[in-house]
Amino acid sequence: MFSPDQENHPAKAPVKYGELIVLGYNGSLPNGDRGRRKSRFALLKRLKANGVKPSTVHIACTPQAAKAISNKDQHSISYTLSRAQTVVVEYTHDSNTDMFQIGRSTESPIDFVVTDTVPGSQSNSDTQSVQSTISRFACRIICERNPPFTARIYAAGFDSSKNIFLGEKAAKWKTVDGQMDGLTTNGVLVMHPRNGFTEDSKPGVWREISVCGNVFSLRETRSAQQRGKMVENESNELQDGSLIDLCGATLLWRTAEGLSRTPTVKHLEALRQEINAARPQCPVGFNTLAFPSMKRKDVVDEKQPWVYLNCGHVHGFHNWGNKEERDGKDRECPMCRSVGPYVPLWLGCEAGFYVDAGPPTHAFSPCGHVCSEKTTSYWSQIPLPHGTHTFHAACPFCAHQLSGEQGYIRLIFQGPLD
Repeated sequence: MFSPDQENHPAKAPVKYGELIVLGYNGSLPNGDRGRRKSRFALLKRLKANGVKPSTVHIACTPQAAKAISNKDQHSISYTLSRAQTVVVEYTHDSNTDMFQIGRSTESPIDFVVTDTVPGSQSNSDTQSVQSTISRFACRIICERNPPFTARIYAAGFDSSKNIFLGEKAAKWKTVDGQMDGLTTNGVLVMHPRNGFTEDSKPGVWREISVCGNVFSLRETRSAQQRGKMVENESNELQDGSLIDLCGATLLWRTAEGLSRTPTVKHLEALRQEINAARPQCPVGFNTLAFPSMKRKDVVDEKQPWVYLNCGHVHGFHNWGNKEERDGKDRECPMCRSVGPYVPLWLGCEAGFYVDAGPPTHAFSPCGHVCSEKTTSYWSQIPLPHGTHTFHAACPFCAHQLSGEQGYIRLIFQGPLD
């Protein structure tokens, strides 16, 4: 047994505030997770607090304002109102909070480097898009260092000179209490699910978060000059399952507590082995089907199960019912004759996207990623921001836009005949 002292301090693991998981990646980036560029990022309590809070406000081009901007040891936010007037808000150290910054820049102030998600980029090809819409210093998350470790999100991050600079064209304004606030070019959108991140979850409403962490209804388009209406009764506090959209990538926030209730990769592996142990068969070739191991999640295996997306009948790969005149995309199911796309099935390996620990009985359409029924049902209802003014549901494992009536299908496996 442990001595009482050891029991209270088992190897002193750092406190985890939560994790950010990028939608569209099934457990890791196509070229592998490296350093600050990966598909999920844990926010751990820092050895020394690095949070900041607003302090002095300087108006116009006074020497103090200029000094605050040029002082590399002082965090500040500059709001350019006109050529003649800039408001600079100085920020001071806050010993009660930790700050984490997210953006496209690889400069040192960014803790988590996020690049544009290309739907279906599970392959190893370089998926970097030509023109990114993600801001270099997109947002920052401030976590309380003491329980309940509340995490709050703010638009924009501090650059290498510890400055956030809102130029003349950015939407900005003076608040009722005389403070300044503003929005970033493409905005930081947040959606908190209703009923938490559980099998009872329902999508919430997308909002925009300002530089000072206030909540607004969406602008007409992503970068419109006119801000939305302020939503007084909502806050920038992240909840388990909150989605953060950076215009080019969407992140899922999971609290440490929420993750403790989520199925583990071990559990998903056990479910995979359970399906394979039932020896599902191809109704045409009578060969036994098996989901490939989670490490081989990009290579189609010869035993791989395939599905007809219109009916859900699972087969092995075969050339039956190939309709030449349909570009070879649509196939006729030998079981029920329904015609539709025919795709390989892949297990959803990113456990953080699961709302429950149910068996993998359903697949997203048209990509064929398999997970629990409650998980497919939840994600198929979520309108994810796409481009500058449209929304559509997408598979969380590969970011493909969902198709069909529901966006997912129940799988019908044929058991062994012996």
